[in-house]
Formats: sequence, structure tokens, C-alpha cells
Amino acid sequence: MRTRRRNSMAGSERSVGSKKPLPPYPSRQLTILALCRICEPIAFMSIFPYIWHMVKDFGITDDESQISFYAGMVTSAFTFAEFSTSFIWGRLSDKIGRKPVLLMGMTGTGISVIIFGFAPNLWVALFARALGGFLNGNIGVLQTTVAELVTVKAHQPKAYTVMPLVWCIGSIVGPMIGGALAKPIEGFPGLFSPDSIWGRFPYLLPNVFSAICVFIGVIVGILFLEETHAERKHRPDRGVELGRSLMSRIWGTEKVEDKGKLSVKAPEEQPLLSENDELLPGYRTGSTRSSSASDIVSEVSLDLEEGGGLELAEAEKAPAGRVFSKAVVVVIISYGILAFHTMAFDSLLPVFLSTNPPEKPMPTTLPFKFADGFGWDTQTIGFILSVQGVYSLASTRLLFPFVANKIGALRLFKIMSVLYPLLYFFTPYIVLLPESLRMLSVYGIVVWKMTFSTLAYPSNAILITNSAPTTLTLGTINGAAAMTASLCRALGPIVSGFFYTQGMESGYSGLSWWVAGLVAVVGAWIGLQITEPKGRMDEKEDMDETIEDEQARTTNENDQHQPRPSS
Repeated sequence: MRTRRRNSMAGSERSVGSKKPLPPYPSRQLTILALCRICEPIAFMSIFPYIWHMVKDFGITDDESQISFYAGMVTSAFTFAEFSTSFIWGRLSDKIGRKPVLLMGMTGTGISVIIFGFAPNLWVALFARALGGFLNGNIGVLQTTVAELVTVKAHQPKAYTVMPLVWCIGSIVGPMIGGALAKPIEGFPGLFSPDSIWGRFPYLLPNVFSAICVFIGVIVGILFLEETHAERKHRPDRGVELGRSLMSRIWGTEKVEDKGKLSVKAPEEQPLLSENDELLPGYRTGSTRSSSASDIVSEVSLDLEEGGGLELAEAEKAPAGRVFSKAVVVVIISYGILAFHTMAFDSLLPVFLSTNPPEKPMPTTLPFKFADGFGWDTQTIGFILSVQGVYSLASTRLLFPFVANKIGALRLFKIMSVLYPLLYFFTPYIVLLPESLRMLSVYGIVVWKMTFSTLAYPSNAILITNSAPTTLTLGTINGAAAMTASLCRALGPIVSGFFYTQGMESGYSGLSWWVAGLVAVVGAWIGLQITEPKGRMDEKEDMDETIEDEQARTTNENDQHQPRPSS
């Protein structure tokens, strides 16, 4: 009956008067979350322009073909350690809230980048990166926070571009900072002396910049980031109260009451999972279908007031088998595979561009046997990676919402999964092009890759969110997804670095790229198995439609019982 009604409405729009207005888009809190997040991609991406040179300066090997393997180890140390704790941080966020876990993760990032900047050898560098991964489980918690801020599907394409946009900005600033500030005594000889601390630790300066960004992010988070956890977001937050007090003193536009609450809240600051917004499945009663609209609202309100806390606690204790359905597991696996081959690309590209052409060229036998390199410096590579970030920013902001609204997240992710292997097959061949075309070809590959990434990652995030049964399981599900992705991001640079070394030694410099392409083929097969089950977002829309239908029915009945005016 319900399905027939929804299908019959597909061809005709409901009148404007009967359509419930959407909740306000949570732009303020998403902006604050972005300001907190920006420090992490800056810190993560800033090492890519100089990591090859840093490992070389450690003097661990005289064979330049081995440097890419050790560079991959340093790159993946963070993500491998993050894999071991991401699920724990996700579960912890379900218990103590999202904000404390986010702040702890940011603090861990700040500590690790300082140690990394002072690293005198490979082992300290590995320890610093691993420490940052152990203390930072923010990927899954960030996705959970966004999911709790966005309560309707109509806002998802726009909202789920915010964190990728932040990553794009970080991928612009990070490589620029890393490429420009690494070895400052060479880049700015008039400002930095070889006998200073910057001479003894040539890679400290970009990490100091990253640490300052982290410190600013922590302060912003303490003062302005609000909790989104369904059970804990209504509790007093001294940091937010202090932030509101400071803003009222600076701008003089908000009145702060005795308890630190604003006298008038902006719409987006109202409870996001209130009675009229998002109603979890456990709150609904069996008499919903036969009750009037006012009875429905009254019953839900009573449930929230009397038993809401108990039912939330019981929902959180749901067995893992009920939380990790087949649909959720398939999306998580596809996320891990996507993370593996895209991280392999990110780590391979700067190494590919840094590698010097072999002194003794090997015979070339096309189409597969060839070995060459670009031999470009850190400044050139940093600029290329920054241009990559600029394009990603535009693609994420403009392209993804448009395409996702047209064809949907599920279809879009499947298309990207199928097309990804082509990227890895063609990339190594650009080294064979004439010198005049090399730079242009590199930018073409970068644009190709970032277009796919900016479409695939937000789509997958939406699929994970929509598959979750309730918001109380989002921390656990996103923690598992982050754990899977972190493991794959850790293995990506190591595996690709190993095959890159083997390929250069054997004369097949495209070997590592083609291995990544084979992994992408597996990802395409799994991606085609994804289904989007009826999740909490659909349940909310069903509840909204039920209330609207009951309201319309009650109105029609009242109209029929109204006495007609005499002629």
C-alpha cells in the first residue's frame, strides 16, 4: 500500500502547501568542522614533495632505486598505525562523543609532526608518523559528525563535499609549504644559516608550520565545535559557552544568558535529531499508522521524554552482526580498495617525478618494457601537487554535487569503479613522450585522477551513511571503514614502492602502476555488487510522509464535516 502510494506520487508533485520544508542546511557547524580538519591534510600532504630527498639524506642506502621503498614505508607508517586504532576511536566516539575524540586526534597530529621535523634518521621518522596514526582516528569520526549534522538526503551531495574540499585545500597548501620550506638554507640562504637549527634539521620548518595550523584548529574546535552525538549534544559544553561569550564581546550581536545559552538560537543550532527532524527506528510505536498526525507527534514526544535515553542505550548495544549488514560490509570493502589504489597513486607520482633517468639505459621493448624518470626537483613537484589541489577544489565543489544529483551516489560510484583501471594503465607511458609534452601530460594525468577521486570518495561516504541503521551505530561503522581504509592506505605505498623498485631494476617502470590497475579491477567487480538498502534517511522520509499524509487526511475529513453555506 505504501509502495503504491509513493509510486503514484512520482509522476505528480505535491502541492507546495502540503510539502514539509527541509531542515536548515548546517553551514555554520560544517564550516567550523572544516576549520578544525584543515590542519591534518596540510600536515599529511606536506611531506610528499620532500620525502624522497629526506630518505636519501638519511643515508640508509646508496642505491637510489631503493629509496622509493623506504619513502613508501615512511608514508604508510601513519596509515598503518591509524588502522590499528581507528575502530577503537570510532567506538569511543559512540560512548564519549565526537568532539573529544576529534580534539584528541588533532593534538596527536601536532605532537607527531614536531617529532617528525626533528627526525635525524629513518627510525625516528617512522616512529613519529606511527605515533600520529595511533593518536588520530579522525577520518571515521569526521564522517560520523557530518552524517549527524545532515538529516535529509537533499543536503547530502552538498554536505559531503565539505571534507573533500578541506582535503583539497590541504593538498594545495601542504605541498606548497613542504616544497618551499624544506631545506630552507638552500631555498632562502639569506634568511637561514647552515649553523642554525634549520641547517641541522632541514625538514623542521614545514613541520613547524603544520604544528601551528594544528594548534589553531584545536582552539577553534574547543571554542566553537558543537557535539553531535544524539545522547550527548544537549549536555553543557564549557568551551562552546566560552566561545559564544567571546564572540558576543567581539561582535556585540549575541546575548549570552546565565547558563551560556544564546537567547535566540540560529536554526542550524537547534537539536538536529529532534522530534520533528530525525526519529530513530526505536522511537516509533506500533500505532503510528492508525493515529492522527497530532497523536503521532505526541506519542513520539512522549517516547523521547520517558524512554528515549534507555532505548538509545539499548540501540548502542546492538550485536555487531546487526550493525554490519552485508550491504555495509560490501561498501566498506570497496572503500578500502579505493583507498589502496588511490594512495598508491599519490605516493607513486612524486617518486615517479623525482626519479632520475637511469645512468645505463636498458633496452626498450614496447609495449611493456621501458624504464625512465623525470628527475624534477622538490619545488616543481610541490607546484604540480598544488595545482592538483586547486583543480580538486573546483571539481569537488562544482562537479560532484551536479553529477550526484543527476544520477545518484550509487550509480556514480559504480561508474568510477569501472573506469579507474584505465588511469593506471596509461599513466606510466607519459615518461616516453617528448620533453616538450611531458609537463602537459603530467597535468593531464593529475586532472584525470583528481576528477575520479572527487567523484568516488563522496559517493562512497554517502553510501556508508545511508546504509547505517541509526546514528548511534555510525561511529562504529565509520570506525570500521576508516580502519579498513587506513590498512589499505598503509599497504598501498609499501606495495607500490616495492613493485616500483622491482620495475626500475628489471626495466619495467610501469609495473607498479599496472599492479595498482589490477587492484582497481577487483574494486570494480566489488563496486558493481553494491546495493543501497533502505536506511535511516529513508525511514525519516517515510515518517515525514506519514505525518503529512495523516495531516492531509485529517484536513479532508474536517472539510467534509464542515456545514455547507446555504444558497
